[in-house]
Amino acid sequence: KEEIAALEKLLSEHPWAKEIKWSFDYEFQKAHTVESAYNNAIDICKEYGPNPEYKYLLEVMTQVAGAFGGIVPQEKKIIDKFVIDLKDRFIHDLEENKLATFNKYE
Repeated sequence: KEEIAALEKLLSEHPWAKEIKWSFDYEFQKAHTVESAYNNAIDICKEYGPNPEYKYLLEVMTQVAGAFGGIVPQEKKIIDKFVIDLKDRFIHDLEENKLATFNKYE
């Protein structure tokens, strides 16, 4: 309950609030596993490519995870993996298209 209340509060002013809330509700109602929801979210982000909104998404994920008793190690691991997966994908896409070369460990 605390996570849902935190999500609703965070989204109350966001222009995409309805769409984001719908996505969270959908995953919850379908009783998808965390892994399944994670894979769906990462696939959508990869499809759309880099976007400044991902910073907000990470803030939402962090605040929702911390809403009930703080962020536990498993939640932190998922959020950190999300960041790494997106970064690696976008670096791969840039390099594949010969737009840039990166050291992903910088």
